[in-house]
Amino acid sequence: MNLNKKYRLILLFLTISHLTYAQFAKIIDKDGYVNVRKEASISGPVVSKIKTDEIVYAFPDEKDKNWVMIDYTDHQNQSITGYVHSSRIKFVESYREITSTTFDENEAIFVAKDIIVEIRSGKFDYENNKKYFSSTKYDGYTVEDKFKGQEVWGTDGTIPISHYTSIKATIKGKTVQIPEKDIETLFNVNNEFAASYYDDEHDCLFITSTNGDGAGGYVVLFEIVGGKYKARVVTMPF
Repeated sequence: MNLNKKYRLILLFLTISHLTYAQFAKIIDKDGYVNVRKEASISGPVVSKIKTDEIVYAFPDEKDKNWVMIDYTDHQNQSITGYVHSSRIKFVESYREITSTTFDENEAIFVAKDIIVEIRSGKFDYENNKKYFSSTKYDGYTVEDKFKGQEVWGTDGTIPISHYTSIKATIKGKTVQIPEKDIETLFNVNNEFAASYYDDEHDCLFITSTNGDGAGGYVVLFEIVGGKYKARVVTMPF
């Protein structure tokens, strides 16, 4: 492992260690939506509502187990932050975990009796792709923050080192490929921190990973429901 890779992993590990309690969660309210409150209290003002089955990033309150602070970006790209009752969410990590059989810099493979998840990654060819980047100036600094018109994740403005080349899952004999547009802006992949979980009741597969170059760290989740790709959720874990 080269020093640059080792340094990035140390930074990422420190970020993950500090945020071990934070993870993706699914809204499960039987009313069809959950109230997001400004404060961790049933009497707190409602700042928004989130539909059942939506994925949020959750930060449990260590002092009050009844409430969870959540971060969510709605379908209009509006950011929502607030508190929901812990009975109204289910952490993704609580579903059946698919066992990891292989992981290195180029791949991560997860296998169960009825499920195979294959994540492929590789070195990013910046020279042949730099024409697809666009830049923004911040306080005198120029940062490449767009790739093919989409937000860049994992680089903190630096040149990407690695990227996903393919993510696919085979569930009960049916293969589902994650669309290229949903992986092409996710850089500096760390397959060591990938994981897969399966909700047997609702035939829902979750593929997650924590990636980035330390300061540009991000978490991503891909959701496949009923044998069809549903969505990608990506956010910064702090």
